[in-house]
Amino acid sequence: MRVGLVCPYSLSLPGGVQEQVLGLARTLRSMGHPTRVLGPCDGPPPEVGVLSLGSCLPTHANGSVAPIAPDPSCALRTLRALREEGFDVLHLHEPCAPGPTMTSLVLASTPTVGTFHAAGGSAAYRWLRPVTRWLASHLTVRCAVSEDAQAMAQRALGGSYHLLFNGIEVERFAKATPWPSEGPTILFPSRHEARKGLAVLLDALDHLPADIRLWVASDGPETARLRQRTAGDARVEWLGRISEAEKARRLRGADVVCAPSLHGESFGIVLLEAMAASTPIVASDLPGYRNVARDGQEAALVAPGDPAALAAAVRRVLDEPDRREALVEAGDARAAEFSMDHLAERYLDLYETAVAARQARAAP
Repeated sequence: MRVGLVCPYSLSLPGGVQEQVLGLARTLRSMGHPTRVLGPCDGPPPEVGVLSLGSCLPTHANGSVAPIAPDPSCALRTLRALREEGFDVLHLHEPCAPGPTMTSLVLASTPTVGTFHAAGGSAAYRWLRPVTRWLASHLTVRCAVSEDAQAMAQRALGGSYHLLFNGIEVERFAKATPWPSEGPTILFPSRHEARKGLAVLLDALDHLPADIRLWVASDGPETARLRQRTAGDARVEWLGRISEAEKARRLRGADVVCAPSLHGESFGIVLLEAMAASTPIVASDLPGYRNVARDGQEAALVAPGDPAALAAAVRRVLDEPDRREALVEAGDARAAEFSMDHLAERYLDLYETAVAARQARAAP
């Protein structure tokens, strides 16, 4: 089956949706299905099999900045690609997002599977409900990555959804060579925006021993302000954007992975990546994170926005070897349940369903 995966967000930038799209494409190809990824790219395509549809236009959405491409030139490139590639099925991630997914949804004659990732509410869904419901009606099959994402989509768009949690390429993290560290090290792997809680983690450092180091990966709108706040603090190392290979090595090399998000998380993919890397996790107790981690089993979960509680949980994980080993063991098992291979097999079944449904509609 020839599969087209369409992503609305710039594939050159880090992001949970982008990582899911690229990882799923790699897995489908390994299973013998020709797969192309279509989406905006700010710079060269990040890997083979990606077709760039132009640059993005950063747009504020859901407490974040979405690197989308809603311009006419992107729409024209999308239509040309759909015509030339001859896909058997199109898999649209965030299908109602402005840009190539919306263009594909409205204008493609190919069977479509749509996956909804976002949770926590959407202004576009609230104010443009008749339009977004009309858009969603073009989907052949609908999916959601979490119960929160499913509830938000059903509330705004109606319809029924297959619940398919996100997946990870387990071996890529499990077999990574650990990045060397100097003393106990925390890794913060997320984008620097208010909802991700980096400021809370920096506050938590005041409650932690002086020998604990912090690796801060990625960047974002809060980077400059927070870097200035930690100027001269040798404990904090600002890594900037790092490659997927380096991220896997940092996850393996850290003693704790910290995800102190405040809200807006539909699924804890970063937690699964840490589990696959056999690294214990301290994270906020959010519904999205509870999709993959249970407090005291696969992770230590604490109230969002509480630096003292965050620091106390980090200290317990670092100071109690038995607790740490139990978290790692449970995390390894949990990560295996979310293998990208299993997810790809489930999507292939839905691709067949979509193709069959479209053929049935076309039959006289």
